[in-house]
Amino acid sequence: MSVKRTGQLGFGDAALSGRGRNDALERVSLLVDWGRIEQVLGGLRQEGPGRPGYRPLLLFKALLLQAWYGLSDNELEYRLGDSLSFGRFVGLSLEDEVPDHTTLCRFRNRLIAARLLETLFGELDRQLEAAGVVLKAGTLLDATLIATGAARPPPKDHPELARDPDAAFAKRSGKPGSTYGYKAHVGVDQGSGLIRSVIATPANVNDTTPADDLIRGDERAVLADAAYHTHRREAALKKRGVKARLMRRPNKHRRKLPPRLARLNRLIAPRRAAVETTFATWKRRMGFTAIRYLGLAKASAQITLVAIAFNLRRWSAMAA
Repeated sequence: MSVKRTGQLGFGDAALSGRGRNDALERVSLLVDWGRIEQVLGGLRQEGPGRPGYRPLLLFKALLLQAWYGLSDNELEYRLGDSLSFGRFVGLSLEDEVPDHTTLCRFRNRLIAARLLETLFGELDRQLEAAGVVLKAGTLLDATLIATGAARPPPKDHPELARDPDAAFAKRSGKPGSTYGYKAHVGVDQGSGLIRSVIATPANVNDTTPADDLIRGDERAVLADAAYHTHRREAALKKRGVKARLMRRPNKHRRKLPPRLARLNRLIAPRRAAVETTFATWKRRMGFTAIRYLGLAKASAQITLVAIAFNLRRWSAMAA
């Protein structure tokens, strides 16, 4: 398949070269080695007849903008044509045709089918490490519920009627009612706030279930609330030389924590709580309040794109 030539500056671009700039996006454009990203995306070029297609890198950058600003496919199409900073970031000149929402949707589905988003997340993580912004002092573990906006909950007496069979119910911690959708589990680098690992599951999966896969192994400590503590996990971390800063909670055999463990909880709590900033940014500043697509694979893709966009925001802020 031939590829559209885009980004050729015309007279209009030259006249507006100083306008519509977004400093955060400009910094990201300079910080990231896009050549390495393009190599990962290279396998998506398919041979075949027809009109020239857009470069995979251009479309991937568009999906990053979508995750950064919490846009639907239709809203993304509009902003790519309307915003000078969006066009400049992805590599579109004023004369270039904007990819429509169906093109963007098909490209996302191709990324999912090729399982490239995990590879792209890993590539960005390597670039962040090479830049020296990943501190590895500790990994903060936590999870958040994300309701699905693509399907209504099935009737309680007829779960087989679910339009999204992968979504599930979960009670909201400390709040009345429940959420129908998915859960995002993250491992966040202590100090930098960068996301080093991310896993999506149905909402009813316990926080502790995927926790071991969030631990990278090169951190000096793992910090988490009491939901993540097990004796097996604590022993495994100590064996690897990683400090297990996992809060404790009473149980039926010990209804009140001894002073030593209560003091340990007080020391861990404020350090662990920094991970909450990640989810606050997702939901309040990036507009990530609902899963837009059906099925765990697509929900996971949306969550991973949000994590990548979040890391780009953090990197840009640190470089400002």
